[in-house]
Amino acid sequence: MSKVTYASDKGGYQAHVMVKSIAIYIVLILLTLMCLIPIWILVVNATRLHNDIIGHVTLIPSTHLFDNIKTLRTNSLYNKFFSPLLGMRNSLIVAGCCCALTVFFSGMTAYGLVVYDFKLKGPAFVFILAVMMVPTQVTAVGFMRMLVSMKLLDSYIPLIIPSIAAPAIVFFMRQYMLSSFPLDIIEAARIDGSNEFRTFLTISIPMMKPAFAVQAIFAFIQKWNDYYNQSIVLVSGKPKQLTMPMMVQKVIAIDRNADYGANYAAIFLSIIPVVVIYVILSKFIIGGVAAGGVKE
Repeated sequence: MSKVTYASDKGGYQAHVMVKSIAIYIVLILLTLMCLIPIWILVVNATRLHNDIIGHVTLIPSTHLFDNIKTLRTNSLYNKFFSPLLGMRNSLIVAGCCCALTVFFSGMTAYGLVVYDFKLKGPAFVFILAVMMVPTQVTAVGFMRMLVSMKLLDSYIPLIIPSIAAPAIVFFMRQYMLSSFPLDIIEAARIDGSNEFRTFLTISIPMMKPAFAVQAIFAFIQKWNDYYNQSIVLVSGKPKQLTMPMMVQKVIAIDRNADYGANYAAIFLSIIPVVVIYVILSKFIIGGVAAGGVKE
């Protein structure tokens, strides 16, 4: 009788696990669709003409992508400021430099907080977390006054140099190192005579490659899409200085004889580099996020 009861309980438990797994998969599929459908609609509309877009909604791509891009290049409403290659070059300069500085110096800061033992270690980390809570908009007025006094407006320097300080990425790097970074290797390197900076470059960075890759993706995307800071620093709006987000915003802002096909094509062109970077580094995301999210 007990064996029958045990088999029945086991079967009920397995059925419960199966139902739970199916429910989880359904929720995940719905969330995935919620994320992908807007992107798919963007791609579809980028391939359709203006009259088709305002006429009806469809999820089937058309064949007019290059026609819309041609409109952006030839229409006098757009070609005065919209140049995809120039915009991508400017955005790559800003986002690429910011990404490199952010990841390198954040990794170095996290390395110092984990590897070294000093009295202000705890307060320093608390201070970094406190800075992370301050919105960018709160410091905008003071930042602008400083740029005016230093004559740095209309320059990429104020967009790139401040990226050295990235509290959120320092926090992630520190959590990653606490969960999966063996300190014994650092001690062994010191015994062998390696100096601290060389140890960080040749030992720590290769071991933290997943964390660096994940944060490189996030930093690149954040800086690529950073219209707010770019618009307040590049105040003159010179066409040769415009980044891709600024060009796209100018395209969307045109309300006189607006061409929705051209608008969607401009947005589509602006996301291509982000997608490429994500595809290249995406294999590190799951492992890096999982390791960095382990609690102390």
